Amino acid sequence: MTRGRAHLANLDLNLLVALRELIRERNVTRAAERIGITQPAASAALSRLRRHFGDELLVRGRGGYVPTPLAAQLDEQVEVVCAALERLFATGKEFNPETSTREFTLLMADYTVAVLGERFSRLVAEQAPRIGLHIRLVGESLIADATESIRLIDGVISPPVNRFRIPEISSMELFQDRWVCLVSADSPLPDAPDLDDLAGLDWVVPYHRDQGPPSAAPIPRQLALLGVRPRIAIRVESYRAVPHFLIGTNRIALLQERLATQFADGAQLRMIDPPGHLEPVVEEFWWHRNFDDDPAHRWLRETLTAAAEPLRS
Repeated sequence: MTRGRAHLANLDLNLLVALRELIRERNVTRAAERIGITQPAASAALSRLRRHFGDELLVRGRGGYVPTPLAAQLDEQVEVVCAALERLFATGKEFNPETSTREFTLLMADYTVAVLGERFSRLVAEQAPRIGLHIRLVGESLIADATESIRLIDGVISPPVNRFRIPEISSMELFQDRWVCLVSADSPLPDAPDLDDLAGLDWVVPYHRDQGPPSAAPIPRQLALLGVRPRIAIRVESYRAVPHFLIGTNRIALLQERLATQFADGAQLRMIDPPGHLEPVVEEFWWHRNFDDDPAHRWLRETLTAAAEPLRS
């Protein structure tokens, strides 16, 4: 532990900023402008980074520099680390949304983006025009280590999952939805199907696991509550992708009503109430309790609550 701390103390944290901007811009001159240093200073920083990692990081390609495989691997890590450092040093300070340049990093599914993203984006633009948002789309790998994921970002919007129910994590409910079945408009399935009607159909299911521990995604649980053992034709890592694999087929999917409505407004898809009783769709915002009293994070929570208000009616 002592050796690790001494090593960290000897690091120049300015190199993290240089690394982030060099990978973002793939251009030494533009990176220097973004950091506010001279071009020779940015070149020197790149040389130091190359020595530290034992890798070129940026190599010349057609039309300019391209990142090496190691730089591509470092890309997301340096974004997360820099964002965490910015939050760390901003915590406890007075927060003025009209002038702040803080960037918030949020993890959410594309379903949440589809139903909440536009209103949230507009409120941020109106109240905090210089605030940055980094929206990362959720996946099983990102949810697997909930504590560490939330510690390094500003929060996660997701349904309640046991992995998040630990003392270090706070939460608040944003909105609810309900489940509907979605089929192609020309599907022979009746508008009020029973379980026998669903038997034998091919399903399109997002975030489904064939092996390993149970998925944190809610749809497999809802299918189990229906008593359906789906024959899965297509698995996708996206909610918004599901409707595209239903049109013109006899497949079926279970989807959140607000998202399904966006696709079923046309003539190609049809919504059907599922038989039986399903749990409501509940979307909550989860964050590490280190941010409970942070004025900036409090503003973020208030803004998310305001964005979700129309969804609670």
